[in-house]
This record gives sequence, structure tokens and C-alpha cells, in this order.
Amino acid sequence: VQLVESGGGLVQPGGSLRLSCAASGFTFSSYGMRWYRQAPGKERELVATISSAGGSTNYADSMKGRFTISRDNAKNRVYLQMNSLKPEDTAVYYCNLRVFGLSYWGQGTQVTVSS
Repeated sequence: VQLVESGGGLVQPGGSLRLSCAASGFTFSSYGMRWYRQAPGKERELVATISSAGGSTNYADSMKGRFTISRDNAKNRVYLQMNSLKPEDTAVYYCNLRVFGLSYWGQGTQVTVSS
């Protein structure tokens, strides 16, 4: 299993970013996927989940209405569109797969929201 995140960067408050996670080494279309984030000095927290076919999504309360998770099973990619970004969204964002009791992570992509 390999998960590679991209798309992070520095953005001003109120701005937008689209994160991407390229997946390989497993049958991507068979599994739900997740995005997590970890801010400095804080525990890793769940941001959003998406079902294998993309028909069901869930979000942490603080991200509802601002973030959108989606996937393209033809490209083996999962995305996180982030709008109306706030300084408190600053964190390393990780793509995650859970299968058979194992959890796989990418290397993460840094998102910094600052003026």
C-alpha cells in the first residue's frame, strides 16, 4: 500500500486549497478512505471519510460546510477541497486507509493558513 498526499501550501485566511492523495498497491475502489490532520502539539484528528463508491461522506463538525471529500476511482485518487480556510486549519493533512485491522498512512502534506 502506498498513499502519497500533495497539494498543501501556504494560503491566506478565507482561501482555498485542494489536497490530493494518490493510492496504489490495493484495490482502491473497494475501500473507504479518510483524511486526518495533525496540528502542532495536538493529537491527530479525523477530518472526513468517504465510502468506497463515494456515495457516502462524513465530516468532523468543524469542517462541515467548508471541506468536501471526493474520490476518482478511475484515477485511484481521493481529494479534499478546503474552502474558507482558517488559521486553526493549519496542520499536516494525511490520507488514511484501514483494512483488516491495519491502518496505512501517507507522509502528509503541510497546510499553513496565515496572513
